[in-house]
Amino acid sequence: MRIHFTGLAGAGMSAAALMMREAGHRVSGSDQDVFPPMSTYVAGLGFPFHQRFDAANLPADLDLLVLGASAKLGGEGNPEVAEARRRGVRVTSFPALVGEATQGRANTVVAGSFGKSTCSALMAHALREAGRDAGWMVGAISPSLPDTGHWGAAPEMVLEGDEYIAGPDDRRSKFVLYHPRDVLLTSLVHDHVNVFPAFADYEAPFRELLRLIPADGLLVARESAPIRAIAGEARCRIVWYDTARCEGWWADDIVYGETTRFSLVRPDGGRVALATSLLGAHNIENIVGVSAYLLERGLVSQQALASAVASFAGIRRRLDRLTTRSAVPVIEGFGSSYEKARSAIEALLLHYPRRPLTVVFEPHTFSWRSTDALSWYDTVFAGAARVLIAPPPTHGAASHHQSSFEEILARTAATGVAVEGARTAEEATRALSHLKGDEVVLLLSSGPLLGLPDSLPPVFDRLYGGVAAA
Repeated sequence: MRIHFTGLAGAGMSAAALMMREAGHRVSGSDQDVFPPMSTYVAGLGFPFHQRFDAANLPADLDLLVLGASAKLGGEGNPEVAEARRRGVRVTSFPALVGEATQGRANTVVAGSFGKSTCSALMAHALREAGRDAGWMVGAISPSLPDTGHWGAAPEMVLEGDEYIAGPDDRRSKFVLYHPRDVLLTSLVHDHVNVFPAFADYEAPFRELLRLIPADGLLVARESAPIRAIAGEARCRIVWYDTARCEGWWADDIVYGETTRFSLVRPDGGRVALATSLLGAHNIENIVGVSAYLLERGLVSQQALASAVASFAGIRRRLDRLTTRSAVPVIEGFGSSYEKARSAIEALLLHYPRRPLTVVFEPHTFSWRSTDALSWYDTVFAGAARVLIAPPPTHGAASHHQSSFEEILARTAATGVAVEGARTAEEATRALSHLKGDEVVLLLSSGPLLGLPDSLPPVFDRLYGGVAAA
């Protein structure tokens, strides 16, 4: 088929486009107002990429238009969608396309409120390192994978399963379209309050996902009360995991450091020695979950698993160190939800316990911008010495109860943390240009964050260059 992706720079969209190209289809795409790392990544994928929306972008022999779910795309009002409709060309979403294309594969859906991208990428990396040509779709860039999407020749297909809706006209959660044989469920914490106002609303699609697993499938689930409460929906075998002792797989003897080492304890009491360069307790949790799945399914050996975990370089924007010479490390985290932001902050407090932590934060997602989630600011920055907050974006603001910049700053200030606003990259850079030299800086957002991930590191390497921080 000839397929055009409107909103190609979305993480899932670009991964799906790569999968479709490898499956033999001809693909092209468009997007606008995009930012690194996805903008530069997509521009280098080797198929036509138009950086504005225009009906003229659609090829004459178009068979299918795939429309992303982001509010900035304009939905049915997008000129490319209007042109496709005029021609009678089918318009669909990328999860619907992925579900149709992978039906009949041995799909493993990696789902949860957080940890999905890291677990999906680690699973794909481990299978690849073990010589198994599985397919994958990962919603983030990993240095350990050649691309975010791969069709693969083996039956296995690893799919990052997002609970967000498939599109403005399809309110189903993306992951229920993926025909799971197996599910790795990492977490269940209320998120996306703009479409799931109550926890019961948020929980409902996860219940549906578990009901879709066939009786001969496998559910590997994090030991937690919310997941225990819905586990009865699954009619397949259930394996539990945790970082603490549990009835399934767990981590023991954790020693955190530049390389963190621990013992993976099997349900039969056997142990596998593992080591990782990833930061944070949450990444130990991710590794245990993926290891439990791969070893339960017999997809890799214990030796191959240990090698893959040791060589896995993680995910871009998930605690990447951006500076090279600065004595003050600048590290980028992904802060799309409370749990993700909190995990990143706790990881830096764990690995840099003697350094004052400055967090530069952008409330980019609908949840962070919603008055319904203002309470997140009461505790999310606990342990930080200083917080700079960028203004919330305005796209899609009319679709929910949008908080003002002033409300967000006031709510944060009420917690006692030292907080200030930074409306521009220049303001943020000035505020960070007179540090003592013993700090650590965390850039935290799921958006462009004023371009600071690109502009700030060279400034720090110049201002604070010297012996790299421990």
